[in-house]
Amino acid sequence: MSELYDIIVIGAGHAGAEAALAAARMGLKTLVLTMSLDSVAFLACNPNIGGTSKAQLVREIDALGGEIGRAADKAVIQMRMLNGAKGAAVRSLRGQVDKALYHRIIKKTLEEQSGLTLKQDEAVELIVGDGAFKGVKTALGLIYYGGAAVIASGVYLESRVIIGEYSKQSGPSGFFPANGLSRSLSQNGIELRRFKTGTPPRVHRRSIDFSKMQIQEGERGICSFSFLNDFYGVPESEQAPCYLTYTTRETAEIIRENIARSPMYNGSIEGIGPRYCPSIEDKIMRFKDKERHQIFIEPEGLETDEMYVQGVSSSLPTDVQIRVVHSIEGLEKAEIMRFAYAIEYDCINSEQLYPSLQVKHIRGLFTAGQINGTSGYEEAAAQGLMAGINAALYLRGLDPLILNRNEAYIGVLIDDLTSKGTCEPYRMMTARAEYRLTLRQDNADTRLTEKGREVGLVGDLRYGKYLKKREYLKYILEKAEKTVGPSAGLQELFKNRGVEYSKRGYTGIELIKRPEFSIGDILPFLDRGAEPPEKALGYDRGSFAAALAEAEAEIKYGGYIEKQRSDIKSFLKAENAKLPKDLDYASVKGLRLEARSKLERIRPLSLGQAARVSGVSPADIQVLMVYLSKRKEETQGLKGST
Repeated sequence: MSELYDIIVIGAGHAGAEAALAAARMGLKTLVLTMSLDSVAFLACNPNIGGTSKAQLVREIDALGGEIGRAADKAVIQMRMLNGAKGAAVRSLRGQVDKALYHRIIKKTLEEQSGLTLKQDEAVELIVGDGAFKGVKTALGLIYYGGAAVIASGVYLESRVIIGEYSKQSGPSGFFPANGLSRSLSQNGIELRRFKTGTPPRVHRRSIDFSKMQIQEGERGICSFSFLNDFYGVPESEQAPCYLTYTTRETAEIIRENIARSPMYNGSIEGIGPRYCPSIEDKIMRFKDKERHQIFIEPEGLETDEMYVQGVSSSLPTDVQIRVVHSIEGLEKAEIMRFAYAIEYDCINSEQLYPSLQVKHIRGLFTAGQINGTSGYEEAAAQGLMAGINAALYLRGLDPLILNRNEAYIGVLIDDLTSKGTCEPYRMMTARAEYRLTLRQDNADTRLTEKGREVGLVGDLRYGKYLKKREYLKYILEKAEKTVGPSAGLQELFKNRGVEYSKRGYTGIELIKRPEFSIGDILPFLDRGAEPPEKALGYDRGSFAAALAEAEAEIKYGGYIEKQRSDIKSFLKAENAKLPKDLDYASVKGLRLEARSKLERIRPLSLGQAARVSGVSPADIQVLMVYLSKRKEETQGLKGST
């Protein structure tokens, strides 16, 4: 038996779900193959969405028309703003979500999406012909043909779970592994590597002594993940608290005594683990001078008593895990419901991908998520969305949508993967984004909604809210340029904030720039004598609040933002210097051998991308610039003689 589709998505995790929804919403007949319908968008590790740098990704996905932000808003049980006391560039939403509810929401969304077929089956073999993807064969003996595919296999490829001396071929949380597709990838010239990740234990709520821990309440008045939603956080009465506790000296002693039994240290684990999310044994051994480590106790959902022990990711034997957990403050009598484990899996060398996430030597084959060497739900969802969009554009014969580093965190993520590659599970961080002051979570819709509209993922409702916000933003920034005259109210505001008052006129911008004041403090003084925004523009609470947040950041950090925009102009100059697709780097005199090898492998699209390839020096870039200049002169000379 065989069936024909436009696009086939292999895997229905966070990457696969976004890829499939994007393709179907762009009008392509889409098939999603998943090994288990129970694992759709499964939160295999921490039950939260967002966090530092990851919230920026969620907001960008949402602005482009993706799903993760909307689903998170529906499943959220606690909201917080991380880095609220710091600058706007690093402020990030973090939502604790109900694990089971989130899965059900995404699964239902896939089931109800027109043009999308969801099937439980395992893809075991790619069908490739004439350098292009043709279809897949499944474990059940079926063949599905398609014009393009997105492989979003997560951590399932040849996956192996390790707990101490115990080892088993298994996917996360007891799901089946994907045995077979790795061989097909290798046979088709795709280079594989072995990575590793892990998850901490889950304990029963009734066995926890919360009196020894610090309660971590959610925050009120926080905006939603999705720009479509107007609510401001979950009501305080409905928020589920988290708790903060710490490891003890006993914790460290137990781990040091048993470190030889850790698969990470005795050679049982071959895969490379994430540097920025280390196991508890790794933290104890690497940071020997640190007396204690933070541990967060988080609910897995509202209808379960499982509590996630964040910070105790491990692959230690079960008897050691029990002692480690019982050594932590408040967990002395904890009942472990699920033991921590490490999981090894196959992924690909991401240098084999174009920035569109298409495999360079197989037309129509795209990959997204942890198969590309990343970690994290948000990183996976971002890649899935872009792979789904670009697979659809590929079938239509259109140029791919590629976001530059100055346009989005998504652009930074994909550029890092395809230009630099990664030798360990890649995690997004604000420090990776050199233009992070202009890539804030508050302005993601301003940056990307138009692009989502162009590819057909932004509908009228979302676009209307975006236009309304843009109208409000213009209105607020114009108001901020007006002068605020002396008044008793302004004098009282200065007094309350401990600021010396001078009876003179101030521009709104001048006042908002001061750290003591917010735009909300100053706007009432600017609005006097004028129509309020609800009358002047037609009030939309969510859009107006979003415009306020963006306007405040633009004003407070105006000087720094202007400097960054100047840097971006220089960056774009190099990005716009395109390199010929057929450039023979071996023939470019002056290039070092390492640079030739790397450039031949990566085949960068521009001079800017070439500069970011590891192993390519500034001197090599100068050689390429001279080469491009000579080539341009020769081309113009030929045109002139003609």
